[in-house]
Amino acid sequence: MTDYEVATAFLGEWGHFQQQVFFLLCLTVIPNGFTGMFIVFVADTPPHRCVIPANVNLTAAWRNRSIPLELDSNSGALVPSKCSRYRLGDVLSFSNRGFLPGVDVNMSNVPTESCLDGWEWNNPLTSSIFFCGVLTGSFVSGQLSDRYGRKIVLFVTMAVQTVFTFIMVFAPSWPMFCALFFIVGMGQISNYVAAFVLGTEILSPKVRTIYSTAGVSLFFAAGYMFLPLLAYFLRDWRMLLLGLTLPGFLYVPLWWFIPESPRWLLSRGRVEEAEAIVRDAAKKNKIKPPPVIFSPLQKELQCETSKALNICDLLRSPNIRWISLTLWLVWNTLTIAYFALSLNTANLHGNAYFNCFVSALVEIPAYTLSWVMFRWWSRRLSLSSTLFMGGVFLLFVQLMPANLVYLSITLEMMGKCAVTTAFAIVYAYTAELYPTVLRNTALGTCSMASRIGSIIAPYFIYLRSYSVSLPYILMGSITVASGLLSLLLPESYGMPLPDTISHMQHFPG
Repeated sequence: MTDYEVATAFLGEWGHFQQQVFFLLCLTVIPNGFTGMFIVFVADTPPHRCVIPANVNLTAAWRNRSIPLELDSNSGALVPSKCSRYRLGDVLSFSNRGFLPGVDVNMSNVPTESCLDGWEWNNPLTSSIFFCGVLTGSFVSGQLSDRYGRKIVLFVTMAVQTVFTFIMVFAPSWPMFCALFFIVGMGQISNYVAAFVLGTEILSPKVRTIYSTAGVSLFFAAGYMFLPLLAYFLRDWRMLLLGLTLPGFLYVPLWWFIPESPRWLLSRGRVEEAEAIVRDAAKKNKIKPPPVIFSPLQKELQCETSKALNICDLLRSPNIRWISLTLWLVWNTLTIAYFALSLNTANLHGNAYFNCFVSALVEIPAYTLSWVMFRWWSRRLSLSSTLFMGGVFLLFVQLMPANLVYLSITLEMMGKCAVTTAFAIVYAYTAELYPTVLRNTALGTCSMASRIGSIIAPYFIYLRSYSVSLPYILMGSITVASGLLSLLLPESYGMPLPDTISHMQHFPG
């Protein structure tokens, strides 16, 4: 055990103080479950069509008829195609020769082509803007949390997420909606990482394992499952956002019940404040604390924290550099697979609300499995095996015959379950590998690096317009490769949380 764990062992594992911290921090995670996914129901695919370049010299008649008409499955009316146009070379030829569409030319005989010049409106941008906000929040909040404290960042970013989601209800235009959604993304990831690190640092080793895998994750899944239920009854997007926002205001009183991390206070040399929190915890647990809790054990920490650490320290020495680079690649793959599969629920066969609920429901056994694996198995093998199996399931999806729709959905949900298990494991694994002085910065930076994956995840879904199998082939391949890459990471099973960079495990890869 580290000096901190020795000094606070008298508190016990599961007293009133630990129970209060555990459940209150888990409650703060619930809004993250529906905030990250409400775009599935809020942002419908807007009307779009193939671009006809402005520099192509077409008559008005041919420019208006350059898109073929298709039968809309919902309204039964003829609407412009979203994915094809008449072959531009032929249309230009007819226009130059003075022919009229439908009069001189039978349009059913004109060949078509895909949208080679893009679309006039492109939907995945909305989700990607949210994840750009998540990237920004990951970069900023981790360093703020390591400098100013876990608790203050947790509550400030919860307020940002709640208030700006509420303002989105009154967004007058799509650009304004996207700008607000960007800020919501900043708040969403920031408060999740702050709550995760705060609980990891306060709770004892056994309880920490439950909290960092099943604890926060199950409450996240509860918020995720709540989303389709509320969306089913509130079909208007403004009312849905309002319904999702109001619970956020109930978290204000938690400020007086959730303490700051004593580990972080000690790393900043604020020994008296850390001791006051531990003494209050002893009082709640009805345990008499020793006369002196922390005294000489802070010398090593104070030497290392005499200078401010930042994101550059994640790359300064070879050991921490290779750990960081490997984790960034693994996190990136996980976010591609997780968010692409989550956002894809509206495209699955059947009811979108039911599919979203099932997608959230499969996370329950995934998070339970992550706790079992994290409690008794090797961290490295747990992460590698779940990534590898998730990739294999996704590769099998594209081998299924077109008529076996429900078998394909089952395989996709099994892949989602495995990827979700890996996601829960990698959060807790990352927190164990990095020291207290850099833990929040490291988690935030891993999340930031992974946002490249979540930004492009919506575009993985839209590869279906070229081939239904293509998203699964790409996601499955990179997930399997990432599972093999994770075997290079050091093992942290049974090891104490490192407090300084010198305490970190060595990179075996």
